[in-house]
Amino acid sequence: MTVADLSSDLVWAAATALTVAFVAFAIDLSRLGAKEPEPASTAATDTTTDAPVAVAVATPPKPVSRKAAGIGISTGWLGTILLLAAIVTRGIAAGRAPWANMYEFTLVGAFVAMAVFLGVSLRRDVRFLGAFVTGLAVLFLVVAQNSFFLAATGVSPALQSYWLVIHVGVAIIATGIFTVAFVMSSIQLLRDSRENGNGFLGHPAWRWLDTTPRPAQLEALSFRLNAVAFVLWTFTIIGGAIWAEHAWGRYWGWDPKEVWSFVVWVVYAAYLHARTTRGWSGRRAAYFVLVGYACVLFNFTGVNLIFNGKHSYSGITTQE
Repeated sequence: MTVADLSSDLVWAAATALTVAFVAFAIDLSRLGAKEPEPASTAATDTTTDAPVAVAVATPPKPVSRKAAGIGISTGWLGTILLLAAIVTRGIAAGRAPWANMYEFTLVGAFVAMAVFLGVSLRRDVRFLGAFVTGLAVLFLVVAQNSFFLAATGVSPALQSYWLVIHVGVAIIATGIFTVAFVMSSIQLLRDSRENGNGFLGHPAWRWLDTTPRPAQLEALSFRLNAVAFVLWTFTIIGGAIWAEHAWGRYWGWDPKEVWSFVVWVVYAAYLHARTTRGWSGRRAAYFVLVGYACVLFNFTGVNLIFNGKHSYSGITTQE
């Protein structure tokens, strides 16, 4: 077995562990949703006859066991460590930084998303995010293995630069943080709709939403994550321009990747500006986050698979 084969096997091992984590987190949410107040009878006195009367009152529900969530956290850590090992061995096999094409970018992006989720969980109880973040991570890994896989080889001369480590590495970290913020805003919209009487979300199957933080709290945490990711994305664009000048003799050339990276920056800049200075909050702010993340995904997939340009580094289509 070669180091490259070991890396691929470790990816599948990570996907398996994260699938277990996803199932555990899903079971935890289902148990939270199934729990409801239990009626209990207490004795009261009829003031007219002084006779005891049975009165039905609601008692607080018993605490729900969160063992499934604990299993999800543990296997989430295991899957993340295995994925890190897969990324490291991929870099060893290729003899370079392991994020030079779509396959590797997807692996590292999934790792960062899981690392952000697990890191935040050390300080806050965000286990309600577990099913969604691990589910996305598993989806990313399976798609990477089945659709984006490339043999571990060297890179073109244009990519043989320390900027590959800096520029692309920072872009991946920003994307991972954007992913967790996207999940946060999505749950914010679901919780807000349920609280406002949405018929579909009023079904008992969605009762688990009542155990998540209030929409305002979810929005605040999403805002913090997006603010950090936005700073990193700003550096990504600046670093990319500097690298472009070194590699191609110009800072900006309206290449499809450059254009869509700028579109992503504009959307998130508008979101941060609207929320901090124009008072946009609640659902409008959350929709901004969803649009921004859709642009991030298109910048990663559509630009690489549809358009031809100097940044078409997927290896799946013809590169310049």
